[in-house]
Amino acid sequence: MSSIQQRAELQAQIWKIANDVRGSIDGWDFKQYVLGTLFYRFISENFANYIEGGDESINYATLSDAVINPEIKDDATKTKGYFIYPSQLFANIAASANDNANLNTDLAAIFSAIESSANGYNLSVSSYVVAEDTRERINITKLNAELKTTVAKIDKLRADIDAIVAQIEGGAQ
Repeated sequence: MSSIQQRAELQAQIWKIANDVRGSIDGWDFKQYVLGTLFYRFISENFANYIEGGDESINYATLSDAVINPEIKDDATKTKGYFIYPSQLFANIAASANDNANLNTDLAAIFSAIESSANGYNLSVSSYVVAEDTRERINITKLNAELKTTVAKIDKLRADIDAIVAQIEGGAQ
């Protein structure tokens, strides 16, 4: 089998696995879940990097929420436009997602807290245009349930991909 054929086979297998992971969720809805998760991860990492300020001796994710005083919170919110406590960071939530029976509730509270922290600091389109909000309402409970299911399937996805790669590499020798 040529390397082009092997690559095509690998690509087909990866797409099949991705479709299995997404299950019965519509492709567009799945993209919304994934993009929302990626955005949450991005703002968490971005915020932690801001707080750490390049100092490798500081790991914001490991700090206790109790060390955050009102001055730190206010300064960070004014600078970044939002605030995330260490316990609310994506890395900390993802680390315990498989064992968290309250993941949906916790994520809803975290998203609400982040959004509330931004009140009065971020400009929005609605401050310039008076119009009806036509954005689609997302059921956060359903979203979080799907995220929890997806997180649970990631290990299987990784194992399947590793097996495919090992099979292809074994055939190339």
